[in-house]
Amino acid sequence: MSESAMLDGFHIGGVPEGLGGLVSDFASEWEDVQITSRVWERQTADGHRVDLRVHVLRGQRLADLDGLRDFLVDYHEREYDDSQTTEFPHPEGPGLATDAQVFWLAEPGVGVTVLVDPERVDQAGLFAFAGGIVRQRQPAG
Repeated sequence: MSESAMLDGFHIGGVPEGLGGLVSDFASEWEDVQITSRVWERQTADGHRVDLRVHVLRGQRLADLDGLRDFLVDYHEREYDDSQTTEFPHPEGPGLATDAQVFWLAEPGVGVTVLVDPERVDQAGLFAFAGGIVRQRQPAG
């Protein structure tokens, strides 16, 4: 795993090895939710391919895990039914996972989601990486 970094108040631990070296940050808003994103991609013969995405989501509709899930259903235009998801026990809050995505509620109004290309990062690697994303701690004193 490579070095760590910060994204919208969250410390991102080392990213899995073998990902593309093109890293970009974006900020956007969709349906009254502010989205801060970091994307790792690589160049291919056909253009670029995304290997890993981290989104920090902030908005009132993200009051609980169901609200986060409902937002992601709308945002990604795909369902997450119970047969596709499993619990993801993130240290900072309740979460759910698929084979290529995890998302959790860090606190009411703040969610994080991580998506990977499953050909580049397996589910164990996804869980390990996502488990290392934690809120920045304020220094004591």
